[in-house]
Amino acid sequence: MTEAMQKPDIAILGNEGSWYVNDLVRAAHEQKLQAVRCDFTQLATSVGTGEKVHCGELDLRSVKSVIVRTMPPGTLEQVVFRMDALQRLETQGVSVVNSPRALECAVDKYLTTSRLAAVGLPVPETIVCETEEAAIDAWEQLGRDVLVKPLFGSEGRGIVRVSDPDVAHRTFRTISRLGAVLYLQRFIDHSGFDIRVLVLDGKVVGGIKRSNPHDYRSNLARQGRADVHDVSDLEAEIALAATDVTGARIAGVDLLYDDGGRCYVIEVNAVPGWRGFSRCTGIDVASRLIQSICP
Repeated sequence: MTEAMQKPDIAILGNEGSWYVNDLVRAAHEQKLQAVRCDFTQLATSVGTGEKVHCGELDLRSVKSVIVRTMPPGTLEQVVFRMDALQRLETQGVSVVNSPRALECAVDKYLTTSRLAAVGLPVPETIVCETEEAAIDAWEQLGRDVLVKPLFGSEGRGIVRVSDPDVAHRTFRTISRLGAVLYLQRFIDHSGFDIRVLVLDGKVVGGIKRSNPHDYRSNLARQGRADVHDVSDLEAEIALAATDVTGARIAGVDLLYDDGGRCYVIEVNAVPGWRGFSRCTGIDVASRLIQSICP
């Protein structure tokens, strides 16, 4: 590591070759700041000999901010350690975006949904359980048409719509035998689109309408289409309240209208993508984020 690289302003925890990492490095450079990529698997700490949190050769205590751009799969121990290390950085005065508290909430669909409901925000009816038998009962209770979602996941990956009894039994049996949690959410009949509202520092950055005529999942990662959307006062109010529930500094809040016009919160993403959002709206999200954390 060169002398110039020893004390970057920003460390980005992200995947090698990530478009988002490159976009953040570009935005930082334009603001005369230096940002470098770090790998979660290289996190290490020391206790009792001068507490340190480092990533490879980089002492993360020396940077102004750490931006979390991914949360790679890992064992429970690995994920808990990563959150603990980020928490230690915060206590040592390093800004972590988003904070471990926000990441822990938003990455867990059940925790997010339950907290949203607790403050009165509209969420789809949801039942979470562990056995095939309990899931069948839940499927019946939710109208025999549900989305089965992984508890941890994003971009629509792993979501299955289940409305057939035989498929329900096979799906629930397989998931339970894998030792996974069964997260069932009533399928909401809608007009084929949802709204992504991007929030930063308690303000709405903008919104897009996502649609996909070939898939009930409108995620842009699944070839959904994006159009600029003027966020309504109601949508802004819901999105800001949902972001506040998770404690996120930057978040992508997904809203869905049913056929009766009721608006639901279906996800709060604390590691939101903005590639399609920026292309659609012309808003340089990376620059706004860098300006926010290093004014």
